[in-house]
Amino acid sequence: MDKLLNTVIWNGKTIGDLLTLEFLASIFGNVIAALFIIIAGFVIGGWLRKRLTRLGETNTHLDITLFNFLGNIARYIAVGFAFLFVLNTFGVETTSFVAVIGAAGLAIGLALQGTLSNVAAGVMIVFFRPVKIGDFVEVSGQMGTVKDITLNFIELASPANVQIIIPNAQVWGNTIVNYSTFPTRRAEWTFGVGYGANLKNVEQVIRDTILADPRAKAEPAPFIQVNNLGESSVDFLVRVWCDSGDFFQFQADMKRQVKEALDQAGIDIPFPTRTLIQSKA
Repeated sequence: MDKLLNTVIWNGKTIGDLLTLEFLASIFGNVIAALFIIIAGFVIGGWLRKRLTRLGETNTHLDITLFNFLGNIARYIAVGFAFLFVLNTFGVETTSFVAVIGAAGLAIGLALQGTLSNVAAGVMIVFFRPVKIGDFVEVSGQMGTVKDITLNFIELASPANVQIIIPNAQVWGNTIVNYSTFPTRRAEWTFGVGYGANLKNVEQVIRDTILADPRAKAEPAPFIQVNNLGESSVDFLVRVWCDSGDFFQFQADMKRQVKEALDQAGIDIPFPTRTLIQSKA
């Protein structure tokens, strides 16, 4: 029995040493301290995350996406330091532990190259901000409003309100069309009229109809010119500036309103016709 109690099993201590009240009390104290440090790490991490997120929300000139990302990083760092302190509390050499984590991280990184490429692309997206939450974009052939940006993917809501998840590597490595970057856009239409129409009168009807809409901007001046002489029509190319948020509805509304205005003015809008000649047997 004495031989068993004198067996060294941990940190130079024998089984007999581990069974003393003094040692058990120190272990209990270390456990309490470790729990306190871990809780403190989560509390401090959560507080840092909320503070950074609130900073981005209260300052309109700051990008909330960037501060959400920084808040998450701050939380992870705080929790990570808490676990390192816990290891120190139990006498674990953290320098060697960090080296082991680094080696394991390298091995995991080689095995998860695809996932890490998404993370790397996510960092680039957050810092360079080609897209932001709330932007209406087209990425990888998908169109929608940006709902969330994480380190792994971007979440879009399509015009039909369908969730679309795109990995960050496909976002950063492809062409991004951001319809929300500039405050104004130029709407464009082509209207065809008959060859017998008074072209000056047609131009005036189109101009008056479009500029009567409050969404149309008088400056820069609208572009209304004959653009093509088709087989059965004279085609007017029309370009008018409007606010980006009004673009799609404005473009759709004007197609109908200009058509109705041309009808009221007695201006013919031709359509292709075919004459069929029946041969005699």
